[in-house]
Amino acid sequence: MPKPSPVVPPHELERSSVVANSTMNRERGLTGVNSYTRELGFHPLESLAGRPAPGWLDLCSGEGRALRQAAAELPATATLTGVDLVGPLVPTPAPPVLEEIIASVTSWAPTRTYDLVTCVHGLHYVGDQLGLLGRAASWLTPDGLLAAHFDPSSIRRADGSPAGRPALAALRAAGFHYSPRHHLLTLRGARTLTLPFRYTGADPTAGPNYTGQPAVASHYER
Repeated sequence: MPKPSPVVPPHELERSSVVANSTMNRERGLTGVNSYTRELGFHPLESLAGRPAPGWLDLCSGEGRALRQAAAELPATATLTGVDLVGPLVPTPAPPVLEEIIASVTSWAPTRTYDLVTCVHGLHYVGDQLGLLGRAASWLTPDGLLAAHFDPSSIRRADGSPAGRPALAALRAAGFHYSPRHHLLTLRGARTLTLPFRYTGADPTAGPNYTGQPAVASHYER
């Protein structure tokens, strides 16, 4: 039987050096080699095109460079929201359409819905990954798109054994599509999700994931 991992409560997890990742989305822009377009496999603004008041929510947004660059290309009626545990390391005045929020994505919730919700390699540092995915699904507009990088191997049972396959099966049954090649979960259209898992804690000592960077393992009971 696998040896139980040292799971920690949320407040301790968010103080760990793994979660307070100073390099997450610090340099990643909207387009180019190191960009949201490359990581997601689509240009984010394509999901907002033609909408009179487009809304984009970026979870674990880091410096928010992609949002700032998008603000220059969107109408004044747009709403761009970036949420990050640390936030920009060097705060600068934000464009009028951009709101930068320093908060934990595990407890924060918006007061509106969005046409696009992204989490670019951010779930790797979230304790209750499945819980956040379920909540984010309800933050979409009726035809909105949710896109988040996801590592099934980071989902564990309470005893530390793998639970990625049943977690993926539950997500797919709820309407998510998963691309193993891109490690990307996508969901089209708002919905209320009830996944058959109860979060029991996270292990910040799980080690590197497919990105090569240290990540969190999330533990659940059925």
